[in-house]
Order: sequence, then C-alpha cells, then structure tokens
Amino acid sequence: MEIIIDNKSFNLEIANTFKKRFFGLMGKKVITTGIFFPKTKAIHTFFMKDKIDIIMINKNNEIIYYQTNLDRNKIIIKKEAYHTIELPKNSLTNLKIGHKLTIKS
Repeated sequence: MEIIIDNKSFNLEIANTFKKRFFGLMGKKVITTGIFFPKTKAIHTFFMKDKIDIIMINKNNEIIYYQTNLDRNKIIIKKEAYHTIELPKNSLTNLKIGHKLTIKS
C-alpha cells in the first residue's frame, strides 16, 4: 500500500493479521517503514525502541489527528478515527487537520 502526503510517497505494510496488529513497530531499533492499521481508533507506544510519527484519518481519508516524534509509553485514542498510520519519526511535515490523503493499493 502507498500513501501520498504533500507529494511525499510512503510505502506501508498493512496490519491485516493479528500478529501484525499486535506487534506493529514494537521492538524495532531502527524504524524505516510505516504500517497501516485499518479500522483502528487507538494505538500505544509501549515497548517501542524509537519515536514515531502517527496520522489518524476518518472514512474519507481526511486527517483528524497527527503527531510527530511521539514518545514511547504513550496511548492515543481518537473516537473519530477510522484508520491509523505509523511512520518513522520526522516523516511528517506541513500537515493540517482536514488534509485528505491519497491512498493507493
């Protein structure tokens, strides 16, 4: 899967199994890829080795929440979220709430 944010393209792994959803990016010392969590309203960063950037989008692929350099041992819950994307730290620039993402399968 690929998403395009402000003309930057990111290839994402899809967390479509229990194992991928459970582990996500946990335990990785160096995070170089992103992961897409379908139908996910909450994430945590327990057991993470590094910071991450996150985006939460609604059903229309519009950004409803984002955070850069999210520290370890945090929980983020947004009832309005439909999907969640985790990216390597410092991946996001110039984002705005309401911005629509382009998602390609």
